[in-house]
Amino acid sequence: MTSTELAGAADVPEAVGAGGATTVETRAAATSEADTGEAPVVRLRGVRRTFDADLAPVRALRGVDLDVAAGELIAVTGPSGCGKSTLLNVIAGLEAADDGTVEVAGERVSGRDADWLSRFRRRHVGIVFQFFNLIDGMSALQNIVLPASIGGMRRRAAEARARDLLDLLGLADRADQIPSVLSGGQRQRLAIARALVNAPTVLLADEPTGALDSEGGLEILELFRRLHSDGQTIIMITHSVDVAAGAQRVVPMRDGRIAAPRTS
Repeated sequence: MTSTELAGAADVPEAVGAGGATTVETRAAATSEADTGEAPVVRLRGVRRTFDADLAPVRALRGVDLDVAAGELIAVTGPSGCGKSTLLNVIAGLEAADDGTVEVAGERVSGRDADWLSRFRRRHVGIVFQFFNLIDGMSALQNIVLPASIGGMRRRAAEARARDLLDLLGLADRADQIPSVLSGGQRQRLAIARALVNAPTVLLADEPTGALDSEGGLEILELFRRLHSDGQTIIMITHSVDVAAGAQRVVPMRDGRIAAPRTS
């Protein structure tokens, strides 16, 4: 993967609720247009994705329907191999669905060519990795400026935006430091700043607390709560019960499908 691809908001897989009880997804289409009166920011219908494997094809997604409203924070949960990461990659246009439709911000993602998808990601998608994927040869400030510059922002504006994000996320005094000297929690906050620099429509987070200790995980959870309260749409994958409990809505997956909640 190139340094440009690792720039976060530009072209890579680059992801809790403010108060209220967590609810569990009880139907395939999580939030309908009829419920909210507005078209969802993310809309999947009948999405299927199968991978070739040595022994047998792997059916990662098996007809997924999902709506995500503007400003919503959802946690996608489920066992390893259930299709969670594939779901995020299909939403971001990093993997193509075999069947079905994917729409983000009213634009059809499925069936597009690579150039269109690159422009789409720069406009609409920020992605946060479990293991940060920062560029250690660049300072914290430069890690944020790079995807902004790739997205067409002028250098001075990109630096101003990057400094604002560093200040917002408590990293203003780390602007000139390289990622390897930062703590795990600081690196993940830096990765989130990078994903936000182009003001994405949706923030996708793949196990954003998975590489952190419990204290660092709670720090990132609180940050997501703040972003959510400011209106950021967030879809995150998590295995953590505590992180999922902080989301506005939980979408469980099993065997490539959105699952009905378990009952006791």
